[in-house]
Amino acid sequence: MYKISIIISVYKKIRELRLILYALSLQTFKDFEIIIADDGSGNDFEDAVKEFASEIGLKINFVTQVHDGFRKNKILNESIKVSKTNHLIFIDGDCIPHSNFIKAHFENIKKDTVLCGRRVFLGEKLSEKFDEDFILNREYEKNNFKIFKDSLRKDKSSRYFEEGLILKLKLLRRVFNPKEIHILGCNFSLPKDLMEKINGFDEDYIGAGIGEDTDLEYRLSLINAKFYSVRNLAILYHLYHKKTVEEKSNYEYFHNVVSKSGKYFCKNGLIK
Repeated sequence: MYKISIIISVYKKIRELRLILYALSLQTFKDFEIIIADDGSGNDFEDAVKEFASEIGLKINFVTQVHDGFRKNKILNESIKVSKTNHLIFIDGDCIPHSNFIKAHFENIKKDTVLCGRRVFLGEKLSEKFDEDFILNREYEKNNFKIFKDSLRKDKSSRYFEEGLILKLKLLRRVFNPKEIHILGCNFSLPKDLMEKINGFDEDYIGAGIGEDTDLEYRLSLINAKFYSVRNLAILYHLYHKKTVEEKSNYEYFHNVVSKSGKYFCKNGLIK
């Protein structure tokens, strides 16, 4: 029985997912299962991922669906259903975890508590340097100065270099961490029973934005879940891509959830 599940949402980003799997092979905490939540990338993609995972000695559970537009929340719910542990970590398929990433989440598990991390947003030039050797030699974990230097560029530069600093002293983290703690969809974890209590992700959110974090945070707050920051502990490196266009209808739907429904249990979630 594994102690923790890491669920990786992905759509067709094979290079990025390969790098994530390399990084997962280096984790200092080993007792975890890997679930790939694939939004319909196709059979060739699935076969390639499974073959690569086998080559580097990782067992994965590949969960997929027929592609029919952006249905991230649906495949995340399917992944929750097959998970075998009581604590779930969620990351995106373009985010590379530090070798102590899972350990940081595991060591801070608390009852009825959501662990909220952040990410270093890498610029285009630094992202291009990421390859097998860059991961396996852990070069990406030694690049805080380069990330800071790259953040000074004007175009396609890195951001949030400070999120790559590991601060083990609580006093230092209090200085860096804001008082308000929020869920960021690419780096958070929580007990499975909290997700089951709110019926998981709301699948009525179609398209990017709000549905996988803001809505979740709102509904979890209605059941008095606690939120704890693992910023500067659970380090994640977000590879560069063009800004994602968020779906405007999601904002309208969320407004209706807050103003008219006010319910924590969504109708179209884990249970239909």
